[in-house]
Amino acid sequence: MDCEGGSVMSTPGVVEAVAEEAGGVRGIQRIATTPDWYEPYRISQAIKAGGLIHVSGQAGIDERGRTVSDDFSAQGRQAFRNVERVLAEAGASLADVVKVGIFVTDMAAALPHVITLREEFLSQPYPADTLLEVSSLAQPEWRIEVEVTALAR
Repeated sequence: MDCEGGSVMSTPGVVEAVAEEAGGVRGIQRIATTPDWYEPYRISQAIKAGGLIHVSGQAGIDERGRTVSDDFSAQGRQAFRNVERVLAEAGASLADVVKVGIFVTDMAAALPHVITLREEFLSQPYPADTLLEVSSLAQPEWRIEVEVTALAR
């Protein structure tokens, strides 16, 4: 399939768009797991470009898109597992993560659990991190969402 100024190539889990720029070619790969629970919303699970993998916010949902639990820690573990799945599809792992963004709906209640989740899923040197409290996430029952940036291998 052609797109304006370039082309799109597809392989399982990866859609690569190559756009021509002045002085060269820019490659962008769309990374997706199967099933891709974000496709109906026109969101890429991740984009690989410029030596980095940018993973969209992952929530505590299972492969069918259902929230795993009302429990913050259970949702957080599932969110990190979803991040792991997307990174694996891109040929990377949590060890390649350089930046984490964590969005929670109740900072006071979440902070101790976030520290535990970071210790459980990430290793030293711990990635840079931004932790934000938000009034809500995409679904009312979601309590945490995790996005990351990782080095592409």
